[in-house]
Amino acid sequence: MTRENAGAGGPPWPRGAGVAGAAVGLVAVGVAVERMTVHRTVRREARLALDAQGPYGTLRGTPGTATTEDGVPLHYEVDEPDAVPEPDAVPEPDAGQEPDTGPGTEGAPVPGASPGPGAPTVVFSHGYCLSQDSWHFQRAALRGAFRSVYWDQRGHGRSGRGPGGEPVSVDLLGRDLKAVLDAAAPEGPLVLVGHSMGGMTVMALADQYPEFVAERVAGVVLVNTSAGGLDTASYGLPLPEAALRLLRRALPGVLRGLASRTELVERGRRHAADLLAGLVKRYAFGSPDEVDPGVARFAERLIEAVPIDVVAEFFPAFAEHEKTAALATLDGIPALVLAGDRDPLTPREHAEAIARALPAAELTVLEGTGHLAPLERPREVTERLGALLARTIRTHGSTARPVPPAPAARPAADTPPRRHGRPNRHR
Repeated sequence: MTRENAGAGGPPWPRGAGVAGAAVGLVAVGVAVERMTVHRTVRREARLALDAQGPYGTLRGTPGTATTEDGVPLHYEVDEPDAVPEPDAVPEPDAGQEPDTGPGTEGAPVPGASPGPGAPTVVFSHGYCLSQDSWHFQRAALRGAFRSVYWDQRGHGRSGRGPGGEPVSVDLLGRDLKAVLDAAAPEGPLVLVGHSMGGMTVMALADQYPEFVAERVAGVVLVNTSAGGLDTASYGLPLPEAALRLLRRALPGVLRGLASRTELVERGRRHAADLLAGLVKRYAFGSPDEVDPGVARFAERLIEAVPIDVVAEFFPAFAEHEKTAALATLDGIPALVLAGDRDPLTPREHAEAIARALPAAELTVLEGTGHLAPLERPREVTERLGALLARTIRTHGSTARPVPPAPAARPAADTPPRRHGRPNRHR
């Protein structure tokens, strides 16, 4: 088998890397054409202006640190139910703006939120190449109403890196989550909320700690995530299956090669901000023209902040992820499964498969929505989260007001909740 070096003295690229490059190039060409119409300096100034004025990611809680089994410090923050959000953290909506696409939507309180003693702690696990700040809208809505925990996965946000730069497994992330729960929420009922990789982390926790889940977990929310089968992902690329197979085999090696040139790659990322912005629009949002520019720029900043070697360490875990059987541990617990109908990374079929394994769960497919539903459709995500929290509060005997209907900017293609399945174990 022949291999070609990626440059003088560099590691050999794996066979199929040319297919990976061609696939990335296919997307890049479309992005480049789209971006040629606006002068680069103007775009750079616009990004700086958005960075300066955007409130996203500014919410902070009481910090803490959990230590993993391999000694990695994980940063978490706690918002207590008596906390009051800062007035300047909740901006007014722009005139004529749709209520689910930008500033102003994060300030609406969670419907039905009037928790008393015994109300659950809500724990948020973020996705790949993001951080706890990706829950900005939901965090703003819950502040003052629920005890909430937000944490950064290893290698992301303010958390530390694992030793040796070894590949990271989803099972390890599940044990990381257990360390955070032991440190930040050692007692009382829990509602676990996971987006993308964060949802996989919740499933890994359920797989490895079924007795803990049966005793403590009172509700689960899985957003834009998958229980397995990502080894057949198309990444939204219009390629024949044979080319996709080569691409899937090549990408881990391509990322390792990039990670070996971290300084060069990071410098290139800074100079390729326009390309990254186009890729984020294309892959993160189902209706990118409707997303507030500040939100889109916020997503770019989150992704930009993750080093390329972290990207490489995590990527192989997704093809190996298979937790369908572990979903049985969550059966009977109040659950919400959310998907976007335009998500190219975890298509709606993955959410439907999870819902089949959790017959008592509510499945909601949001129209015109991509992979970052918590940012793209904050009102819909928060409303449905609020409804599930109201159910868990009633289950645990606390007071809760009826959940009022909330206005939505666009209809969602919902599958009604199914009420059969095992009875709730948390009574």
